[in-house]
Amino acid sequence: MLARIDEFAYEKSLLINIGDEKGALLDAAVQRVQPALALELGTYCGYSALRIARSAPAARIYSIELAEANADNARQIWAHAGVADRITCVVGTIGDGGRTLDVLTARHGFAAGTLDFLFLDHDKDAYLSDLQSILDRGWLHPGSVVVADNVKVPGAPRYREYMRAQQGTHWDTVEHKTHVEYQRLLSDLVLESTYLG
Repeated sequence: MLARIDEFAYEKSLLINIGDEKGALLDAAVQRVQPALALELGTYCGYSALRIARSAPAARIYSIELAEANADNARQIWAHAGVADRITCVVGTIGDGGRTLDVLTARHGFAAGTLDFLFLDHDKDAYLSDLQSILDRGWLHPGSVVVADNVKVPGAPRYREYMRAQQGTHWDTVEHKTHVEYQRLLSDLVLESTYLG
């Protein structure tokens, strides 16, 4: 499924999922963490959740998506790939006043210290506020890893500034220099941040 999506993006029409080059960085981070519980913000077509599922076969994965149509497409792709039993798409947004966070708590068992891995690939302006909302719930634990895509293009400057300011105190961040998905002309950044507590 991943290869077919990549092929479509290269040959037919550009897609805005993480893509194959940056996807390898996501894979490596997930493989290091081997999360029991992973959360991604921004489902789109379900591509990155597929990569997480492949890299961490024991993980339970939750994906938050604002658009119901995207959620429906992703669920079909996950079913076709045989991983629908491990990935749940929740339609909503972290910035909705706590409703989606409450659903994750009440229906899906999110609690203090349970979240091992978080992937950010949604509204770039919401990266920092959504991370703060998750921190406020206490779901992360020392050693939890947050991977953020598109930090340079289209850019998440407030998020990057925050991680730089917190370096060595609450976070240990590595900035991976890479390219915008499915091409080699525009450079991009993927941030991989380990929570120190």
